[in-house]
Amino acid sequence: MINTVTLNPSLDYVVELDSVRLGELNRIKKDTKFPGGKGINVSRVLKRLGVNSLASGFIGGFTGNFIKSYLIKEDIVTHFIRVKEDTRINVKIKGEKETEINATGPKISNEDFEQLKLFISSLSSEDLLVVAGSIPSSMPPNTYKEILSICQKNHIKFVVDAEGDLLKSILSYKPFLIKPNHHELGQFFNTKITNWEEAIPYCRKLVDLGAENIIVSLAGNGAIFMNREKGYYASAPVGEVKSSVGAGDSMVAGFLAQYTKTKDVKEAFRYSVATGSATAFSIGLCTKDRVEELIPQVQITEI
Repeated sequence: MINTVTLNPSLDYVVELDSVRLGELNRIKKDTKFPGGKGINVSRVLKRLGVNSLASGFIGGFTGNFIKSYLIKEDIVTHFIRVKEDTRINVKIKGEKETEINATGPKISNEDFEQLKLFISSLSSEDLLVVAGSIPSSMPPNTYKEILSICQKNHIKFVVDAEGDLLKSILSYKPFLIKPNHHELGQFFNTKITNWEEAIPYCRKLVDLGAENIIVSLAGNGAIFMNREKGYYASAPVGEVKSSVGAGDSMVAGFLAQYTKTKDVKEAFRYSVATGSATAFSIGLCTKDRVEELIPQVQITEI
C-alpha cells in the first residue's frame, strides 16, 4: 500500500479576488478551505485516480480536526499523530498575482516523532512511503534520514519530494523516486537550467548519486524522466495555468498511480505529466476526467 507522510500539514485557506489593495479593505469573490501539505496532496490525487493510500503525519487542534474529517469524507484512510498545538493555517491569495502566506506550524516533540517512527516501522516491503515537504523547525535536521533509515532497514520503497541540502542528504538511501523541478535541479548543482537538453547530464548525475527514478518538471516546457536504463522527454499539454499549487505533488501521484498498476515507467511518466498539468489548469487538485483528457497531448520522446 502507498503511505504518505506530511510532517507539517496545513489548513489551506484560498481566497479569490480581482486585485489586492494594500492598506485598504479587500472583498473576496470566493473562498475555499481544504487540507494542505505535499503528502496529503499526493493521497488526495491518488484517491481521485482510483488508488487507495494511507495519509499520516502530525495534526493538532481544530485545524487538525478539519484536515482529518475532510480526508475521511474523501474516503482516505488516516493515521495521524496528535500534537498539542494547532495545525497551521496557510493563506493562498489569488488576485492579479498568486501570493502565499505560510505559517510556521506546531511544535513537534520527541515523543510525537517516536510515535511516527513506530508507525513507519510497522510497514513492510510490500508498502511504499511518500515523504514530502519541509521539516518543521521544532524537529531535528536529520528527520528525513531517521525516517529513511527505517525504510532501508525494512526494505520499504520510498519517494522523497524535497529540495536543496535536504535532497542531497537522502540520495545515498537510494529513493525509488525524486521529483525536483528545473530550478531546484539547477540549485542542486549550482547552475542554471533553461531547457530539457541542459537538464539531461544533471539527471544522470542524480542517478549516479543514488536516485532510482527521477522526474524533472520544466513547467510549460515539459518534463524529463531518467533512470539507469531509460530516459524520456515529455511535452507539456497546452492549457491556461490557473494555479501552481499541488502540481508537483500531482505529478508524483500520477506516476505512482499508473506505475502500481502497470510497472511501466514510460506510461507512468506520461500519466505523471498529464496529472500535473491537470492540476495546474484547475483551481484545486485535478480530476481523473481532466487527466485523461490531457493524456493524448503528452508526447514522449526517448532520450
